[in-house]
Amino acid sequence: MNVGGPALHALLLNERLDPMRYDPRLVAGQVGDAEGDYLALHGAVPDRFVSVPALGREVRGWRDWSAFWSLVRLIRTFRPHVVHTHTAKAGTLGRMAAALCRVPVVVHTYHGHVFDGYFSPLKTRLVVGVERVLAHQASALVAVTDRVRRDILARGIGRPDRVVVVPLGLDLDPLFAAGARRGELRAELGLAPAVPLVGIVARLVPVKAHETFLQAVRAIAPVRPDVVFLVIGDGERRAELEGAVRAAGLCSRVRFLGWRADLDRLYADLDVVVLTSKNEGSPVALIEAMAAGRPVVSTRAGGVEDVVTDGETGRVVPVGDAAAVARAIVDLLEHPGEAARLGAAAREAVAARFASTRLVADVDRLYRRLLAERGITL
Repeated sequence: MNVGGPALHALLLNERLDPMRYDPRLVAGQVGDAEGDYLALHGAVPDRFVSVPALGREVRGWRDWSAFWSLVRLIRTFRPHVVHTHTAKAGTLGRMAAALCRVPVVVHTYHGHVFDGYFSPLKTRLVVGVERVLAHQASALVAVTDRVRRDILARGIGRPDRVVVVPLGLDLDPLFAAGARRGELRAELGLAPAVPLVGIVARLVPVKAHETFLQAVRAIAPVRPDVVFLVIGDGERRAELEGAVRAAGLCSRVRFLGWRADLDRLYADLDVVVLTSKNEGSPVALIEAMAAGRPVVSTRAGGVEDVVTDGETGRVVPVGDAAAVARAIVDLLEHPGEAARLGAAAREAVAARFASTRLVADVDRLYRRLLAERGITL
């Protein structure tokens, strides 16, 4: 349950699927030391939660074997009609366990994929090969965007009639009301109300390419000495990135805030929200920022353009182009009317597409269709 879209997605389904139809169990492994624990951050363990401590992100031989048999024992005891997996490692072990136990319906969601920007070419080929085999055992594969669907099909994973798109769903209501909290973050940080704030909200991991954001900061700093930059999130690269900021002499301009649960307060005060990823599925931070009415600047990574339309609901620039990121940020800061227009259009665009109620309804329809194909009715 590390901080990110899959955890949010699974929690919503666990909590909001119709209890008259479903009796769910939310099964998750151990969060790594360099990752943010969503449950710890929000101080609550959901109902019907099952922890499998041996299950982790990294490949670890005997621990993975132990996790696999823990899942088999759980499935044999609980006897689910549906097993729905998320993320690469849990998806692999969960689908293998479900196949061994002959679960009627097996679904896997790709919240993105790990075929670009994560592994060496050899390891990537191995991962793709495993996914092709597992796809034959699945009742359906779910992609969170059209682009993710095209990417997995292009790699020979699944059949077109079995790969469906179900966009991410989030609880956006607090973000729609975020404007009421404007000024709280600046007060916390000891900043004057007029100080412009630009932030990136992302795990501090290589695929998020924070170095591109910091290169843009270095370009902006001399021409806009009034702007303060915020890095929100944590992860394995924090010490490295803080060192880069010190080396560039930008410690007074860049602040690292770590993991935060009060996202409505954060987005309320950010004048521009930036994402500089090399690869994305459905970018949660951009959806959240747009729901809060914030103008966004993002690299053209993965499923970003399924969320942001360049020039209409935000600005989209080439991956790795720090100069383009900097130009887009400065332009929005210097043209507040345009920034407000993009923010308003962004809020309207995400309101219906990414609501939690739509997600739950979509998944309910998918489950019922797949169960009916096997002669099981709810």
